[in-house]
Amino acid sequence: MSAPDNSRSVSVADATIHDPRQRRAILIAVCVALMAVIASVSGLNVAQPQVAVAFDASQSTVLWMINLYTLSLAALLLPLGSLGDRWGRKPMLLAGLALFGVANAAAGLAISSEMLLAARLLAGVGAAMIMPVTLAVITSTFPDEQRSKAIGVWSAVAGGGGILGMYLSAVLVDWGNWRWLFVLPVVLVVAAAAMALRTVPNSREQSQHRFDMVGSLTSVIAVVALIYVLHEGPVHGWTAPLTVAGLLVGVVTAIGFVAWELRQVAPLLDVRLFRDRRLAAGSLALLALFGVLAGIFVVLFPYFQAVLGWSGLRSTLALMPMAVMMMLASGLAPRVAARAGARATMAAGILLGGAGLALMAILVSVDGGYPAILPGMLAMGIGLGLAQTPSTEAITSALPRERQGVASALNDVTREFGTALGVALLGAVLTAGYRNAINGRLDTIPTDTADTAREGIANAIDTADTAGTQAPALIRAAQESFVYGWQHAMWAGVAVMAILFVYVLARGPQRTVATTPATVSKPTSDTVAG
Repeated sequence: MSAPDNSRSVSVADATIHDPRQRRAILIAVCVALMAVIASVSGLNVAQPQVAVAFDASQSTVLWMINLYTLSLAALLLPLGSLGDRWGRKPMLLAGLALFGVANAAAGLAISSEMLLAARLLAGVGAAMIMPVTLAVITSTFPDEQRSKAIGVWSAVAGGGGILGMYLSAVLVDWGNWRWLFVLPVVLVVAAAAMALRTVPNSREQSQHRFDMVGSLTSVIAVVALIYVLHEGPVHGWTAPLTVAGLLVGVVTAIGFVAWELRQVAPLLDVRLFRDRRLAAGSLALLALFGVLAGIFVVLFPYFQAVLGWSGLRSTLALMPMAVMMMLASGLAPRVAARAGARATMAAGILLGGAGLALMAILVSVDGGYPAILPGMLAMGIGLGLAQTPSTEAITSALPRERQGVASALNDVTREFGTALGVALLGAVLTAGYRNAINGRLDTIPTDTADTAREGIANAIDTADTAGTQAPALIRAAQESFVYGWQHAMWAGVAVMAILFVYVLARGPQRTVATTPATVSKPTSDTVAG
């Protein structure tokens, strides 16, 4: 850890790096670190069957191996983002990379499901140390005129990196086995750490107030409980005792968190700031955008695999055009916002994303295949890319620079909540639509087979052999019912985007997002060259 130079106490603004080569190196370093975190969110999805067989694990255990990482990441973002502001962003980044790398190496070498679960938990902790710092480093070191472009690159990696990471993970699993999944994050961590040591400066907040431990604890409990409900509600039922208990705990602790923060001189998160239309609009936009994006994945993968009959690797490759469009649009968004304004750019992206969802709802069919949904996917990618960069900048610009770790963490928590909410909402709409459609098509199918087919399209195809001569009819019925459920899910997404579009037009950021975050009195920063 670099020691602060206490002989000179400088303002946060003095953390700005004016050398363009160093700024470029900093941006590459933090984006590589971010890519490692994002790729690990979805990477294990492509190897669920192999992991289940390797450890003789139930589907529930495998899902916990996937979700435990996301849960610990989301729960710790706010407190660790705040600690990064106080401790120093460079030390927090390097410590997080070290923990994240070790945890992923342990996951790749795991000899039991318990060891893999523990490794995924620790990886989530490391990711929560890394992710807020990556954006906070950008907002605290880039000059005003360059910050929007850098945030655009960060947003491109955050938005499209998950799809790219999933594809690379699928290639590694196809080429080797599930253990190779964890080679990718380890390699990225080593590269990011090497670059960060040389290029990333250290900036930190000098706070005269104690760390908000109560706020941190209540925020962790609230986030864990609410995301647990969103993950497990569709699996165990929304009225199951554990689901209801989780919801009660989450709501009560969230209310307690707000009440506590309102009374603090130096709160973990000043909830009054949500009166600022930049923070409110940016947070709501990211919640909805990432919710819709995650919900689309729930729909697209079964369509590729069960309706089109594609492999996991080919299915992941089919998502790449949308990821490329999203990354390109995220990089272009700052230029558009500079000319048209942040609100207009956000609104245009939301409108285009909603149009893409509508196109997929209208054009999708069993026989239409990939060409029928590709135009909608491309429109979605461009729209989400245009909207998420100004949304991210709206959040970071609403908080002062010395609180950029918290601003970045809030940005990331919003994304994680949106992802969980989108999977739960659009997944439930898809399931309900499928069941309603297939119920009337099972009259000639044996009872046991029909009951299995109602559970989902994968179950229907798997059990089709027991339907005898009715097998082709059952498969066709399941595919058509899935498309019916798909259309309902897409229209639900259109409704979400329409509401968001109206809100952004009415309450979105002003014509231009303030490039210099608001300042507050008292706190200062020590800035130490890397």
